[in-house]
Amino acid sequence: MIKRKDGFSGERAIVLPDSVVKEMESHPLASALHITDMGYYPQALYHYRERDEAIPQHVFIYCTAGKGWFEINGTRRTVEQEQCFVLPAGIPHRYGADETTPWTIYWIHFKGTLAAGYVERLRLPTRINISLASRIDERLELFEEIYRILDMGYSRDHLLYACSVFHHFLGTVCYLQAYRGTEGREMTGDLIDATVHYMKENLEKKLTVKDIAEHIGYSVSRFSAMFKSTTGYSPVDYFNRLKIQRACYLLDCADMRVNQVCYKIGISDCYYFSRLFSKVMGMSPKKYKQKKKG
Repeated sequence: MIKRKDGFSGERAIVLPDSVVKEMESHPLASALHITDMGYYPQALYHYRERDEAIPQHVFIYCTAGKGWFEINGTRRTVEQEQCFVLPAGIPHRYGADETTPWTIYWIHFKGTLAAGYVERLRLPTRINISLASRIDERLELFEEIYRILDMGYSRDHLLYACSVFHHFLGTVCYLQAYRGTEGREMTGDLIDATVHYMKENLEKKLTVKDIAEHIGYSVSRFSAMFKSTTGYSPVDYFNRLKIQRACYLLDCADMRVNQVCYKIGISDCYYFSRLFSKVMGMSPKKYKQKKKG
């Protein structure tokens, strides 16, 4: 059931033919993630959708102005400006614009074998923090890029390019910290960059977590928790991986023996260096050097 006025001033929409969607579903690249419909509704007064019968596509909605709401399984949630969310495929739902401050939305229906990974991160309204680092214009330009290429027709190259850009587009909202800018994160992208820069500038040293935390201005426990939450690695593990990255460079490009390389990255125990290198790279530094020469 649909309840809305006939169109919104300035609205745009593209609905891909079933034959095109089926072609993408059978393609080894496009089948991973592809769009079936997409559009833009500005100030969508009386916009309303109710789907009692589930659809096979996921529905992505990004509200850039005004407010709206959605309801799944009897739970209703408010959506505000600079929030996005996904309605999972296969579940009845309804959603609509706020009656007094109607939303402006960018929307995309999508499918694919990799789609669920994105959907799980966006089931709840996700706020995109407005700041100098939020890069909102760049994100919306990705949407426009997809729209423009699909609007030019459905050649194989157009479809595959649109799929590739869509991966990047979803990544900008699923991995906000990496893309710069999200609400609720105590440690900003700038602090992460400062931490990594400090690590890289001191690879020849034996920095402790305390050394790094003090440089950044946090307690050890708080810094460690925030760093791992943001990067997925403990500070020590991340620092060690940077050391091995430098070691690989030295083994590749410098005329240095293995024992010279380990000292160059601040590791005095060559046996420990070899074990660490093997853990990260899957082979000993000696085998790595021989392989690169071959």
